[in-house]
Amino acid sequence: MTSSPEGQRNALPRLGAGLVALMLLAGCVTTPTPSPTAQAPEEMPEILAPSAEAQSFARYYRSVEARLRSDGLLRTDFTPADAPFGARQLTENFERIALYDEYTLSGGRFVAQETPSRLRRWAQPVRLQAHFGPLVGEAQQAIDRAELSAYAARLSRVSGHPIRTVASDGNFHVLYVGRDAQQEVGGLVRDLVPGISPETVAEIERLPRFTFCSVYAFSQGGGGSNYVAAIAIIRDEHPPLLRRSCVHEEIAQGLGLPNDSPAARPSIFNDDEEFALLTRHDELLLRILYDRRLAPGMRPDEARPIVRQIAQELLGGGS
Repeated sequence: MTSSPEGQRNALPRLGAGLVALMLLAGCVTTPTPSPTAQAPEEMPEILAPSAEAQSFARYYRSVEARLRSDGLLRTDFTPADAPFGARQLTENFERIALYDEYTLSGGRFVAQETPSRLRRWAQPVRLQAHFGPLVGEAQQAIDRAELSAYAARLSRVSGHPIRTVASDGNFHVLYVGRDAQQEVGGLVRDLVPGISPETVAEIERLPRFTFCSVYAFSQGGGGSNYVAAIAIIRDEHPPLLRRSCVHEEIAQGLGLPNDSPAARPSIFNDDEEFALLTRHDELLLRILYDRRLAPGMRPDEARPIVRQIAQELLGGGS
């Protein structure tokens, strides 16, 4: 998620920056939810044309992407030569990103407050399902589905965990919605995740302009550490690179990497917006996260020596 002087970006809401300030990435919100019950989800709201506000959002995001790219940000390098890292850095970055929470629920709102947490991830296979707002055209839907399917295959290969796209019965829902649909999406969200809190629904519906995208991951009731559902919000007003960037970050965060770290580089889990897409560093974080030597519920002190060993194995024992 991205934050800026105007606000913050991911709940993992992702908040965007103004044209002068850099966008920052924010983390994932994790909240318990009861076991879902089977039912047909509500349809997206009917909208015939974008409002003046939605059109202003589109202009704003185009200008932000253009400014960031002109400043040398939103890079798409996979293994940049100017950002080397070793096992020590990978271990420290994993701890900060996977074992700390960036947001907490306070007074009915998600607020930025970094706190030590437990390792969380999915135990069951992840089924990514795309949902589109009424103004997302068929051509754009085809692009989004292809991108999502390719990314799911990549994440599954990297993590070793089953991840795929589905047309129905998903448990990780990716909502591509414009501003107008976003403000009326509560009914669909409640159907997709039965038992979701009113505070979370309200947060999704009122995400402000500076929140570029967001993901909300839901754990088992009773304080469990296994994710059972997730919802990612991707704004339809985004130009292509910001749109892909949101997909890459929010889905990866919703797999169990909920925080950001200013020290993580090269990484999308950093609030400086230097990198737009998943890097080799980030793939290694996912590989560590789903290593069977780690277990959901582990605290930082418990996980640290295991993470250090895995990182050394992955990088040949380098520092």
